[in-house]
Amino acid sequence: MTPLRSLHPSRLLHRSTALAAGLCLLSLAAGAQNAQNAKPPKTQLWIDLSTGTMAGMPEMELPAGGGLLGGLMGGGRAPGMGGNATAYGGARGMGVMPPRIVDIALHNSLRPGVEARQAIPPGMRMGESLPLVPPKAQPTQSEPGDVPQEYQQHQPKGRILVYWGCGASVRAGQPRVVDLARAKPSDYAAAFAGRAVPDRGARVGPAYALYPNERNQVNLSKDSSLVGEHRVLGEGVPASMQFTLGPAQDLMPAIELRTTGKPQDSMGTSWQPVRNARAYYLHAMSQNGDDLVLWSSAETPDTGMGLFDYLPNATIERWTKDRVLLPAEATQCAIPQGIFAASGGQQGTPMLRMMAYGGESHIVYPPRPANPKAPWEPEWAVRVRTKAHTMAMLGEEQDGRGGAGMGMR
Repeated sequence: MTPLRSLHPSRLLHRSTALAAGLCLLSLAAGAQNAQNAKPPKTQLWIDLSTGTMAGMPEMELPAGGGLLGGLMGGGRAPGMGGNATAYGGARGMGVMPPRIVDIALHNSLRPGVEARQAIPPGMRMGESLPLVPPKAQPTQSEPGDVPQEYQQHQPKGRILVYWGCGASVRAGQPRVVDLARAKPSDYAAAFAGRAVPDRGARVGPAYALYPNERNQVNLSKDSSLVGEHRVLGEGVPASMQFTLGPAQDLMPAIELRTTGKPQDSMGTSWQPVRNARAYYLHAMSQNGDDLVLWSSAETPDTGMGLFDYLPNATIERWTKDRVLLPAEATQCAIPQGIFAASGGQQGTPMLRMMAYGGESHIVYPPRPANPKAPWEPEWAVRVRTKAHTMAMLGEEQDGRGGAGMGMR
């Protein structure tokens, strides 16, 4: 049988992200159809922005095309782990190379699957425009909720120990224990996913035109900004498709995360407020023999691995009220003492991930009529989503300024 320790945490993260995907797509068209006498926009544009860093490490710009360094730092195609300078979908992952990712998906029902381009403001520092190119055929991937093949073939052994909540001490009733040796294969998805993010990503296919692509390998820089005028141009694209993005739709700054303490202690995390952040979420994991130890900042006892994605504004508000997410004014969270004390050595250092949710913006033209009974036929719609994330190796104190805190003890 395959023991739990044979699956590296990075593979567990990738698998759990796939398992935790939502069950349905709620597109801008669906939102438009909720209006009386409304029709879906003929042309839709999705823009996803992500800022990713590794706490304690200076930011490194990715060479054009990614290269070997990009692959080592999460630059692969897997949407659950890393970004890719030349492939669409990296913004939904947790990669840190390149540090900033923009994903653009265009669906023009008037001319589906036809190339287009997006004229961009000078502040993006990526030229005058970005090519939007139909995707090449990709190998079939597992659907959300599928049980990983290795779990179907081998019953894993070990347990998942789940802790939750900010605080110096372990709370009564913790940990929640999931015994993998006794669980049925059909239980694995629920065990790993817990609460899942609603899937609102563009379901890209041959009818779309995407950026990034093999035609353009320019990356966003530290000084890049999307604030300003944008225009989508191409065969069949409505001539009116021009829009302005403001500071609320811009790239989020990097999270300045500071960590203190050793695994046998109550470890501290603190951070500077992140501009445009609506909520935060922290999650840590490590291995102890065959056991997988998980902790999250939420006040809910599930594995918490399904929250590393964009969230709709209404979900952010609801989950902040439910204390699943930390509020925007939060700047610190303690990890309970001793839950990772047996980690380290050959088992690996506990790893912490943190999310700052920036929210979701919608631009529709023409705007919804004031009269709810009036017909509404939008020509186009744009959705912009933003997030920032960071990773840290617990037990190695970070000063939050891109370097390890060597003299902080």
